[in-house]
Amino acid sequence: MEALRYSKAAYDKYLMYGDISTKAAHMLSLPKVSDFFTRLIQRVSPKSYQQAFGEVYVTQKFLENFCGDQVRFLARSFAVPGNHLGQQSHGFRWPYGPVAIITPFNFPLEIPVLQLMGALYMGNKPVLKVDSKVSIVMEQMLRLLHTCGLPVEDVDFINSDGKTMNKLLLEMILDHEVVLNLQANPRMTLFTGSSRVAEKLALDLKGRVKLEDAGFDWKILGPDVHQEDYTAWVCDQDAYACSGQKCSAQSLLFMHENWSKTSLLSKLKDLAERRKLTDLTIGPVLTVTTDSMLEHVNKLLEIPGSKLLFGGRPLEDHSIPSIYGAIKPTAVYVPLEEIMKDNNFELVTKEIFGPFQIITDYKNSQLSVVLDALERMHNHLTAAVVSNDPLFVQEVIGKTVNGTTYAGLRARTTGAPQNHWFGPAGDPRGAGIGTPEAIKLVWSCHREVIYDYGPVSKNWEIPPST
Repeated sequence: MEALRYSKAAYDKYLMYGDISTKAAHMLSLPKVSDFFTRLIQRVSPKSYQQAFGEVYVTQKFLENFCGDQVRFLARSFAVPGNHLGQQSHGFRWPYGPVAIITPFNFPLEIPVLQLMGALYMGNKPVLKVDSKVSIVMEQMLRLLHTCGLPVEDVDFINSDGKTMNKLLLEMILDHEVVLNLQANPRMTLFTGSSRVAEKLALDLKGRVKLEDAGFDWKILGPDVHQEDYTAWVCDQDAYACSGQKCSAQSLLFMHENWSKTSLLSKLKDLAERRKLTDLTIGPVLTVTTDSMLEHVNKLLEIPGSKLLFGGRPLEDHSIPSIYGAIKPTAVYVPLEEIMKDNNFELVTKEIFGPFQIITDYKNSQLSVVLDALERMHNHLTAAVVSNDPLFVQEVIGKTVNGTTYAGLRARTTGAPQNHWFGPAGDPRGAGIGTPEAIKLVWSCHREVIYDYGPVSKNWEIPPST
């Protein structure tokens, strides 16, 4: 009955949420409001103004996408004729009812708003927990949404650390009673964050989760060399924007030997070295200390043939507390043959949530080795195949599984807008964000209702037992 109750509420609120989206999108389009949220993001999640503004822009465009009738269109059903007169089967997208949303620090506006609104659009009752370091951004956004017509009782917002939220979720499941006036027994929890926490939640919540966890994201530069300056700029943005604190950040760059003969690496070094703390194009790393990152660099440099391409030193002249990280944009070269060795692979593919990447190169004859490396990786979030050679692109796309893969000359790993799916693939627990398909997958389940009204033939008789 719980889901039925919420489905009725959703039915009554389709138009209301279309109106809320219209008003909120308009508010975020106002320069004064947009600048307020951009600056607020910068206060808690250090990134450049343009990177912070990108969050506000994507959020505003997402809300525009679900104005008017677009919310009810998400719940579009279908019907199939039955076996006899009066029989029809109807497929519905059905809400879960009570749900939980847990989001990280690195996108304090975009991720929680897109997932929260998706949950509400599909008729659920969410409890939202944003990383406590940045939760003021979403607290202010909820106030804006209330001003735009969001009923205060539709969303529960909790500020806590991760351990407290984990305990709360377990108590809500075990007790089946209202805890802290929150809706009991969430039927599904959406988690965006680290793989370690994601796997723990999957066990604790008995699999009733959708996950958008860490990504050790790769980029392959194909054999055709084009637009060297542009390619270098995109690589720099993918690896070091937001100080590398994106789940889609470029972690491993495979260069075809043709690219190795160009000045790409020197251009990457020049672009990395122009980043500075004063404008936050490089800045504090909130989850990895300086010592931890430099220790990882030193371990990699013990691999035969490896070398430091640039960076590898702490930032200078700053007052960043030691509990955070502060290093220059860093790249380490490791030979492909060494990467593939069992005693090196786990070290090389360890995700460092900071301004750090591995770079290697390969020959034509080694493409199969590169593809083997990609297959061995555990997380399959974003990827890029930088090539306009259709046969090369086809070969790589056909033998990889990353959920958001960019292909072509302008391929990137970061900067996903609101107009296409963003999420991992290859895992039945994988969550998406932003698009109608993502919202329906994450925030609703399929329900089939078979209507069978008759009539029953006047000559019908009770048949023999079977």
